Amino acid sequence: MDYSWIVEEFWENGFVVFENFFNPKLMDEYNTKILDHYGISPDWEHTDEFISKSGVEVIPWFPYREGKPYFDTIDKDKHFNAITDLILKDEWENLYCMMMFSKAGSVGQAWHQDCSPVDKKLYNLNRLVYTHDITEETGGEIVIFPKTHKAGMLPSGTPNEDLEGQLVLRPKKGTVIFLHGHCWHRVMPVKKDRISSNFRAVPKGTPEDITDVCVYRNMLYKFSTSEVLKERI
Repeated sequence: MDYSWIVEEFWENGFVVFENFFNPKLMDEYNTKILDHYGISPDWEHTDEFISKSGVEVIPWFPYREGKPYFDTIDKDKHFNAITDLILKDEWENLYCMMMFSKAGSVGQAWHQDCSPVDKKLYNLNRLVYTHDITEETGGEIVIFPKTHKAGMLPSGTPNEDLEGQLVLRPKKGTVIFLHGHCWHRVMPVKKDRISSNFRAVPKGTPEDITDVCVYRNMLYKFSTSEVLKERI
């Protein structure tokens, strides 16, 4: 794999996409394992206030926190981690592995930044892995606003509206997206059950709670206390 362009692409646009990164057989195996965990009709884990205010309907699962290292083939993949080495340059650490499930008919995720951009040196790296195709029929497209990892705070406004300059992506099975945590992004409404996974990493020395406070267009929300820290108008 030619790595020479990756760093420039990522730091210019805030993300970089690799299609066909993981083989379909592995993705099918993992997709089944994730669906088996969630079952037929999993319950929302967030509060009603969070769902109504944020425009986010995603059910997270943190398998490694439960002592279930089911996804080590991804987590320890040498090419996956070599790209992480290039992007983060210095030493880095795994933050956590998070599976994300959205029920058919749910709204997806509103515009957000995973962590506050007030200190530009503090951020997380999303390493998004897609275990099935995201299509027009499934919905749940990921929407990224390029270069906004350098644009500061996500402006207040309507949580889910289209923004001029946004880029709509429909990742295929096996696709990986490396995405800067300050880059504005969202997930479109979901028509069929949708899965994605995030093997989050951070530069070494980054606080473990870097993603505890998320920036939405209408609020700052703290997950550990299920608390709206600030209303944004």
